[in-house]
Amino acid sequence: MSDKSAIEWTDATWNPATGCDKVSPGCAHCYAETFAERFRGVAGHPYEQGFDLRLWPARLRLPLSWKAPRRVFVNSMSDVFHPGIPEAYISEIFAVMEEASWHQFQLLTKRPERMAELAPRLPWPANVWAGTSIENDLWTRRADDLRHVPAAVRFISAEPLLGPLPSLDLTGIDWLIAGGESGPIHRPIDGAWIRDLRDRCEAADVAFFFKQWGGRYPKANGRELDGRTWDEFPLSRLASPRAVGAVA
Repeated sequence: MSDKSAIEWTDATWNPATGCDKVSPGCAHCYAETFAERFRGVAGHPYEQGFDLRLWPARLRLPLSWKAPRRVFVNSMSDVFHPGIPEAYISEIFAVMEEASWHQFQLLTKRPERMAELAPRLPWPANVWAGTSIENDLWTRRADDLRHVPAAVRFISAEPLLGPLPSLDLTGIDWLIAGGESGPIHRPIDGAWIRDLRDRCEAADVAFFFKQWGGRYPKANGRELDGRTWDEFPLSRLASPRAVGAVA
């Protein structure tokens, strides 16, 4: 957790909970799990419990101490909508995000069905963005749940992209992040999958962000696609009448 981050599409990370469980193929080589498990059993370390789920109430109000506006990736080391995180605690997270109105909070989940279920009971100020991870075409249905969340910005993280996404419907989506997998046993990515997503985003007026090709290390093969970097953000859509409110 830090008020600075090396992740290209965010500025800071905030982890009021840590730990998670695998739910789909994109989780197989989870960087967060790999990092946390290195410290399992180290007394006094924040990851003494490895990647087991843990709540950190003392961290809840941390973003309020960051006075300069930031894009904040929420629970980069967990999932806000993990079934083990109580609804009351999620409500506390949302209360802080609503209070810290000068930041933009990026919620990214592999459990958008729970996010959609809880959404009517949570505040959704314009500075809270809702996203879901989609790694191959079997999981494009996650976008359907995301469309039922009344966030000002809805986004998809197609990272690690493990196959083409021909079934992905971009209706109601404002931003798409795509990228290859990194790590010593990374799975390959095909440029045709990335170009297809880029072209469809351009046609649908969806902001497109290409994070990396992946490889043994995150920056091993760079970030350029067809001679340029793609660092689009959905900020202009915050004022759009379509952006606020769920898509039926």
